[in-house]
Amino acid sequence: MQLQRLAITPSQMQNDQILLTPPQQHYLGRVLRLQAGDRFIAMDGMGKWWLAKLSGEQAQILESLAVHTELPVAVALIIALPKGNGFDEVVRCCTELGVASITPVISDRTLLNPSTQKLERWRRIAQEAAEQSERAFVPTILEPTPFNQVVSSGTHRYICEARGSYPHLKTAIDQVASEIVIAIGPEGGWTTQEITEAIAAGFQPVSLGKRILRAVTAPIVAMSVVAAIFEL
Repeated sequence: MQLQRLAITPSQMQNDQILLTPPQQHYLGRVLRLQAGDRFIAMDGMGKWWLAKLSGEQAQILESLAVHTELPVAVALIIALPKGNGFDEVVRCCTELGVASITPVISDRTLLNPSTQKLERWRRIAQEAAEQSERAFVPTILEPTPFNQVVSSGTHRYICEARGSYPHLKTAIDQVASEIVIAIGPEGGWTTQEITEAIAAGFQPVSLGKRILRAVTAPIVAMSVVAAIFEL
């Protein structure tokens, strides 16, 4: 039987008990139709899972569980915000594919100026997607930041550019890296100045193929390439 999963915070743990919030009680009892004594999996989003048994407003921890669903490399995505609600799908799919963190950035061609509510929504989507895909960790969704303030971070760094003659991410990527940073631009791509700044900061320009991808599609393709390389 496939057990349902529930994300909790470490502060909810008291000895061998999980103090369930009212929304969690509603989700387990009303949505999932679990009853007292039914089992589910609790995950803290930081690598720990437990088998738990529902008991009213609490749950009893029965045992710790070993989880081996994470990529062997930490992938940090730097993504220029697409228009509309496209970033919702980016967060959801990239979480399923194993991303470690996502930094939404404001680039020269970014049209979206997100609100605090948007950030909260993206973090909730990441949590739900981590539960669904049986991730051990919930990806970190950072606050939107101007691109020129984040280009200097990371070690193995790649910036995806549709125009120009650059090596494919698949051949350029360092397969022994423990951390990879990938920057992906908005509709219309990065500006020449942004590419120049990124190269000066140590980013290597790469391609995701011969076709022009949508801003929502590109990060999903990039994560798929990384997963294929490191999970062979």
